[in-house]
Amino acid sequence: MAISFVSTDKAPAAIGPYNQAVKAGPFLFASGQIPLRPDGTLVEGDIVEQAHQVFANIKAILAEAGLTLSDVVKATVFIKDMNDFGRLNEVYAEYFGDHKPARSTVEVARLPRDVKVEIEVVAYTGK
Repeated sequence: MAISFVSTDKAPAAIGPYNQAVKAGPFLFASGQIPLRPDGTLVEGDIVEQAHQVFANIKAILAEAGLTLSDVVKATVFIKDMNDFGRLNEVYAEYFGDHKPARSTVEVARLPRDVKVEIEVVAYTGK
């Protein structure tokens, strides 16, 4: 199976020893995205503001691979406070609309840079 890496300057560079995304077989595995702008600066603010930046990063990585959110088959959401679940779902629904990939949502004690949300996705490339 061929493995290749996806990287774009339209999303923040990895802040550790990993790639923005890995293509393996017919799937693209995008690393968890936090609300960093492409220049690496943090989006402060509430869960809504941070989630919008996370989705901008995910969309940029998918686009680099020739994919869109419609190709996502699984999302994993990590949130700092489950009380933000409803507001996060509103933002999530804006981006996915009628396309509803499988999803897990987990409340965690702490995320990198003390952000409120991190999302990773798996997309089907069809190839």
